[in-house]
Amino acid sequence: MRVTSKGQVTIPKPIRDRLGIEEGSEVAFIEDDDGVRLVRQAEREDPDVQAREFREWLQSVRGTIDTNGMDGKEFVDWLRGPYEDLDPH
Repeated sequence: MRVTSKGQVTIPKPIRDRLGIEEGSEVAFIEDDDGVRLVRQAEREDPDVQAREFREWLQSVRGTIDTNGMDGKEFVDWLRGPYEDLDPH
């Protein structure tokens, strides 16, 4: 894609079709550590879509944390650190 002097680009038709972007649709540019994502504005506000996107993200990061063989409780306890410095009262 080449950006015009007005900062415009053409969204390729297959992407417009997949995202349901039509003339008059509102879109948003979401910046994150990997770059910028284009999302249809209505989808960002739809709780069902947000839930689906979260589940997809969760699935994409599944198995990426090495717990050194610890189960969930052991790992959380390890993250929190020792308790002996906490005042029980």
